[in-house]
Amino acid sequence: MSGLGLSAPEEAVYRHFLRNPDTSVDEIHTLLGLDQREVGESVHRLCALGVLNRTGPGAFAAADPETTVERLTDLCLRELHRELARVTQARHLVAELRQEQPQEAASAPRIERLADVERIRDRIDDLAFFAREEILSVEPYVELTPENIAHARPLDQRCLRRGVRIRSVLPCTALDHPPTVGYLRELASQGAQIRVAQTVTERILVYDRSIALVPVDPEDTARGALLVREDGLVANVLALFEKIWSEAEPFPPYDEDGGGRDQPTELEQRVLESMCRVSKDEIGARELGISVRTYRRHVADLMQLLGAAGRPQAALLARERGWI
Repeated sequence: MSGLGLSAPEEAVYRHFLRNPDTSVDEIHTLLGLDQREVGESVHRLCALGVLNRTGPGAFAAADPETTVERLTDLCLRELHRELARVTQARHLVAELRQEQPQEAASAPRIERLADVERIRDRIDDLAFFAREEILSVEPYVELTPENIAHARPLDQRCLRRGVRIRSVLPCTALDHPPTVGYLRELASQGAQIRVAQTVTERILVYDRSIALVPVDPEDTARGALLVREDGLVANVLALFEKIWSEAEPFPPYDEDGGGRDQPTELEQRVLESMCRVSKDEIGARELGISVRTYRRHVADLMQLLGAAGRPQAALLARERGWI
């Protein structure tokens, strides 16, 4: 359990009380071959973590393994998020370090040309991973391949879980491609804001309103991209994005003909399969990499889509329709 933040003595103490609930700490240091001080410190920390509970004077019992692993996992994730926030906040050092440069170097335009497609993709992944506040995009694509979706999903979900705002504009023609529509609905259900426009020719990505990525030649993206950090140029790209955004229409939650859906989205399909397999929403949400609230919202949407009064009936109706 070291991967979940427990030391070897703490794990030994937890496993002991798991095997021997409601027992005393008096002699377990001898049983476990540990120093009495180590046992005391381990018991104190395990109680603070909520994975060991006092049941009487000097007696303790271990929390359920499932609860323990979930709690420790959540604590580890929170610590990772705090560490990521601490690292990304170090960006304020850029201005301070730039003062150390010669004046002519510090005043030079901060524009980087990326010619290689793989390098562009890697840079996009890095920018998305370290985004703290907002990602804006205008994409002229009309369909996403399964490979595109599989690559984008973990990055998009990670950003949305961290509270990063996502606003995207794409052409109306993308609504004619069911896999693309399903993925966009999936993102929208998790908080992304999506709009569609009759005509989209621009290709724009902006991260935290301070870094913009645009093609060298909009007519030929094979010529590479420009990564722009220059404030004036980024401001112009932002103004163009806001104009496109204001003229675009909200992404339709259902088919334009007004009819409801007759199939689950890809994420709903995965939630449905998880709902029929696991006993707790927390486990299903963790397996799918989404929050418990989002998981339960998808369960509610599925029950409405199936016309089910409860989860057992939803599972039965889903099997009748061949969804699982």
